[in-house]
Amino acid sequence: MQRVLRHWAQAHAHDRGAHAPEHFYPKALLEALPALREELAGLARLHASHPGEDGSARLLVRLGDGQMVESVLLPMGPKGGGVCVSTQVGCAVGCRFCMTGQGGLVRQLGSAEIVAQVALARQQRPGLKGVRRVVFMGMGEPAHNLDEVMDAIELLGTAGNIGHKELVFSTVGDLRVFERLPQGRVKPALALSLHTTRPELRADLLPRAPALAPAELVRLAEDYAQATQYPIQYQWTLLEGVNDGDDELEGIAALLTGKYAMMNLIPFNSVEGSGFRRPSWERAAEMARWLNQRGVLTRLRRSAGQDVDAGCGQLRARAERPQRPARRVIEVQPAAD
Repeated sequence: MQRVLRHWAQAHAHDRGAHAPEHFYPKALLEALPALREELAGLARLHASHPGEDGSARLLVRLGDGQMVESVLLPMGPKGGGVCVSTQVGCAVGCRFCMTGQGGLVRQLGSAEIVAQVALARQQRPGLKGVRRVVFMGMGEPAHNLDEVMDAIELLGTAGNIGHKELVFSTVGDLRVFERLPQGRVKPALALSLHTTRPELRADLLPRAPALAPAELVRLAEDYAQATQYPIQYQWTLLEGVNDGDDELEGIAALLTGKYAMMNLIPFNSVEGSGFRRPSWERAAEMARWLNQRGVLTRLRRSAGQDVDAGCGQLRARAERPQRPARRVIEVQPAAD
């Protein structure tokens, strides 16, 4: 069975290798294999692909019960590509700048449905370097589905052949995360959605996140970074006039100088009706330069999907409102029975 899971998670043919399955599979497994293959394939099917100009692609994925989630094929880099996967249908955190949070939580994903998104991504981008990194930054808060996410991480870090530090667990911050991640057989890298250094603003922007002050989150994250020797990736969605001021720059420098950390500044991906806007690229670049000059390793990122109006949750929302189709959509025909 482990061989079947390995071939599935790595998107390899089940008859891959020097010997045919009938030479080593037990008879019962061999007889069950066609139905098992179909069951695994039905966990996540590609509904539509939205390519970006940067080489990324937003994937709208239909689950076995008809619910939709989003995955993102990340742009190829020198070390290969990656995929961003969802862990829930919807999300309960309710971040004010996120489309996913506006609809609330519909249901949890099982660990197999999470891994199935990786298998699907590997089918879209085959080869050794096609998908070498998996980030749990799609729809949902992984901390709210912790058992299933940890099971998926273990499978991907073993049978899935993903390097442990190339598995990135993203969270708004939850004490359970800092308790459980160090205990796992596979210890992922950690990304922490910070967005502000001001506790009162964070409570407003992330209304149902745990009431942990930014300084406390950084302390807990730094402990994990030192234990694993993986730098913490801090996520900061740039909102014009909200968290792009000089006061926030000073706050970031105070929190992260000397820490094993990297700051990712991500200009806001427009969400209709949110009331937020992204700052100019020049302002964002200025912020990144300022932080780097003060010893805080900082990268300015373009969120995949900005050029196709496909920020997290937007594809699913449009799929539920077919009168408003996305631009540059590639429809995928259902697989033949």
